Amino acid sequence: MSSIIRTEKVRRSFPIGNREMLEVLKGIDFEAEEGALTILKGRSGSGKTTLLNILSLLDDPTSGKVIIESRDMHSLSLSQKEKFRRYNMGFVFQSVALVPIMTAYENVDFALKLANYTGDRDARIREVLSIVGLEKRMSHMPAQMSGGEQQRVAIARAVAHKPKIIFADEPTGALDTASGLAVIKLFKQLIEKEGITIVMTTHDPNLMCFGDRVYEMEDGELSYVPAE
Repeated sequence: MSSIIRTEKVRRSFPIGNREMLEVLKGIDFEAEEGALTILKGRSGSGKTTLLNILSLLDDPTSGKVIIESRDMHSLSLSQKEKFRRYNMGFVFQSVALVPIMTAYENVDFALKLANYTGDRDARIREVLSIVGLEKRMSHMPAQMSGGEQQRVAIARAVAHKPKIIFADEPTGALDTASGLAVIKLFKQLIEKEGITIVMTTHDPNLMCFGDRVYEMEDGELSYVPAE
């Protein structure tokens, strides 16, 4: 497999007062293979969410390069980055952030409208809700679903517009163990069926075995964790 994302010596610093800077990322070299699940593990405050924000173009590095599909993202304008995110990326967060007054079907449809999806929206909505096992729950409101079901709607919403890359920040953090494992198995199923690339963060050691590639973040430094 070829890499779809890689970084070269990415650093990110934030001002903390008195003209001092806090270096959160310290020269990160990262690579995510196309059509695979890459896991970033690390404790809260280790820098993994900062790195995910940079990989997903939500933030810029202080220095270094982010290269996606062989293209240096630094060359893009703000509007070009926004457009690239809209059409090529999907996002799943610990807080599912579903629209509470919309059904599961309507939440996915809303995402397709935002992405200017030009295909058959109804067919695609039903397809992705079926993939996540919620074809019989598409008319339910978020409040009528369990936390695990809500997260599956959020995943369906993230993949509906057929992005190349999904970024998932602690997607199992608010779930019980069984629901968390179900989400990870769903990610693996989506990689196989949809051919997408998934990069996710977690602090749960029980999920490491599912990653095709695993990195550990500690105090702003990244190390590759070889498969056992």
